[in-house]
Amino acid sequence: MNKLLPLLSFIGLIFSSIACADLAGTVSLLKPSVVGIGVYTPTGQPKNKLYGTGFVIGDGTYIVTNHHVIEQELDDRLLQKLAVFTGKGRAAKVKLAKLIAHDEDHDLAILKIEGQALPALSLANNDFRREGSAIAFTGFPIGAVLGLYPVTHRGIIAAVTPTIIPVDDTRQISIAMLKRLRDPYLVYQLDATAYPGNSGSAMYDVKTGEVIGIINKVFVQQSKETVISKPSGITYAIPVKYLHQLLKKHNIKG
Repeated sequence: MNKLLPLLSFIGLIFSSIACADLAGTVSLLKPSVVGIGVYTPTGQPKNKLYGTGFVIGDGTYIVTNHHVIEQELDDRLLQKLAVFTGKGRAAKVKLAKLIAHDEDHDLAILKIEGQALPALSLANNDFRREGSAIAFTGFPIGAVLGLYPVTHRGIIAAVTPTIIPVDDTRQISIAMLKRLRDPYLVYQLDATAYPGNSGSAMYDVKTGEVIGIINKVFVQQSKETVISKPSGITYAIPVKYLHQLLKKHNIKG
């Protein structure tokens, strides 16, 4: 058995190298479709505020993100508009956007941008991916501080788990939890760490780049981990099947 260990390590190194090569190519192709989501205030200082991440689908004018990323009210007196930020760093550009569809239960939102279309990502089908499947996601963790520089994290689908689990003490149940207890659904739990700003990032297959979920840093965690006094650091993703349902409801081609 001891003689096999070097061989097994060597084989593992080969497969790891292949996986990294696949991911490097996928990330390179995918990054132009990853955008920042925030608010543009023409009279503000700064004018642009980044709140989360999104990704391009369909004909290149539709942007997917989490609903909680864009739910803050815009100040009409300051002429604030929803904005999508493209490019990176100081070369970033602003595209004004409008909310055209949303699903609060699954924390999804679809925006439509003005002007020239962007490169779009492909969506996977409705099937749940198996636990242990290799995934990655690219977005703007702590982007409000670190700037518009896309960052990629990789991991696996650690579990397919319900959004909420009943608690023993009714005092631990919030109004939001009560609403979701009526119609719980399955989400992906990931062996990878997302940070504030990653909300709305596309979670994709490392080989094909197909989107299989939408990273959710806040919404699911608040429902599932209310009894925990401090955030667990576990990352969740909304399966793409719920995005397909929203697109179909509003006759949007993904």
